[in-house]
Amino acid sequence: MKINVYRIDGTVQEEIELPRAFQMPYRPDIIKRVVHCFQSNARQPYGMYYFTGMRRVGHNWGPNHGRSRVPRVADGDRGVISTNMVGGRNVFGPTTKRKWYRKVNKKERFLAKLSALSQTANKDMVKKRGHIVPENITLPVVMEDKLEDINNMDVLINVLDKLGLKNDIERAKRGTRIRAGKGKSRGRKYYTPKSILFVVNNDENLKKAMNNLPGVEIVTPTNLNAEILAPGSHAGRLVVMTMGALENIKGWVL
Repeated sequence: MKINVYRIDGTVQEEIELPRAFQMPYRPDIIKRVVHCFQSNARQPYGMYYFTGMRRVGHNWGPNHGRSRVPRVADGDRGVISTNMVGGRNVFGPTTKRKWYRKVNKKERFLAKLSALSQTANKDMVKKRGHIVPENITLPVVMEDKLEDINNMDVLINVLDKLGLKNDIERAKRGTRIRAGKGKSRGRKYYTPKSILFVVNNDENLKKAMNNLPGVEIVTPTNLNAEILAPGSHAGRLVVMTMGALENIKGWVL
């Protein structure tokens, strides 16, 4: 499969052949398993205090009150301590001893990465994931290494506009919304859809340029994994990579 290499002015520099790593068959089952393991391993163990629900004084009223004989608070009739009633303690509450960590075989993890990487070259899958992609562009979007020298956001947006990729960033901006649930009060108030993924050899300059762009991420080839290429186990991420990064991927063979 041949794709174009683009200059930062939007013109085509040359045509190249995609590496073998992009020819891996689509395996959604393995991608889902590996991504879920990544998400599980990122969770922080949590639990409750072992004495929770027992820090109350409860009295049994005894017989002849027309009420069940359960421990109740002294200044009312609310049940406490016992587990078989409303207001009682939790029987099996969350504990930090729960094992969240899941192991994944190295080859299975690598297969999931290659499978997710191959779908970045599939325009139908990229569009199905919700990205806005021009019809006249080849995927993944490979650019000259001068892209890594950009350290200004306005310059980067101008480059993406010439390629027709600016609309996808605007889509992520429009899709930013307030999260439902308790996460609003836990430091993650807003939810932003995923947008372009930049894959470069040196991210020092480009990271400054894309710092405030919604949904945009940057990564080096060595840090690529199935979760980054297929967020939420949904393959088809819109990827922009440099020629240098593509050279590193050429050696990826299962």
